[in-house]
Amino acid sequence: MEIKISDDFDLKKIVDSGQCFRPKEISAGVFRFVCGEKILNIRAAGEKIFDVDCDEKTWKNFWENYFDLATSYAQIRRDGENFAAGKPYEKILVSALNHGKGIRILRQDPFEMLISFIISQRKNIPAIRSSVEKICERFGRRVGEVYLFPRVEDLSGVTAEDLSGLGLSYRKAYVAEAIEKVSSGAIDLDELKTFSDIDLTEELKLITGVGDKIANCVALFAYHRVDRVPVDVWIKRAIDEDFGGENIFSKFGKNAGVLQQYIFYRKRNKK
Repeated sequence: MEIKISDDFDLKKIVDSGQCFRPKEISAGVFRFVCGEKILNIRAAGEKIFDVDCDEKTWKNFWENYFDLATSYAQIRRDGENFAAGKPYEKILVSALNHGKGIRILRQDPFEMLISFIISQRKNIPAIRSSVEKICERFGRRVGEVYLFPRVEDLSGVTAEDLSGLGLSYRKAYVAEAIEKVSSGAIDLDELKTFSDIDLTEELKLITGVGDKIANCVALFAYHRVDRVPVDVWIKRAIDEDFGGENIFSKFGKNAGVLQQYIFYRKRNKK
């Protein structure tokens, strides 16, 4: 099916943005996205035209929301340019907005994001992807050539020892605790949708190994709390090196998490 996307939308930048670990370019220009039980192959077919291998109902009911297509990211970039105007770091910030044009904040599965970002501690993106894929292959269901990310019930009762051989190292204890707390109902990921941003992140931090950065990643990339700003080594470096030690995100306010993605993408790609 052919669809049109008028707003900022760059498949490669989305896949390489650091917010997702399973989407990938499976052949030249063809990108595969997996979320829950949904699998989508999509490719650019012209100016703002894309080919997708799903029907119109599935695109409208699921993937439009997944890609956050109701939001104008072009407007967010314009807001960023207005925010930067006249400031000492204007040139750097505008460069990040332009460099990251096409990135969108995906609406991903909370359980997958929780486990994936616990795994992400002190790992680079290829290593994170490798470990996440191994979890899918060991515990997930196979659909064609794709292994789905395991559901909570697929992992219920899994111990740290069961997670050996997946490249998790010390993180397997944290992952096992997260699985136990979610499967037992001690942490209700659906109920967290109703929590305030602060309460949501504080609840997630009840899991050993989940600190501010991971909690904010889950809030941003699973619950679409777009004012949350995960501060990792790249964002800390940007604050120190590019913004004179100033945390510009608190002043930007709404959509600060989107701004963070643009800055993260530029900083990591200019390393």
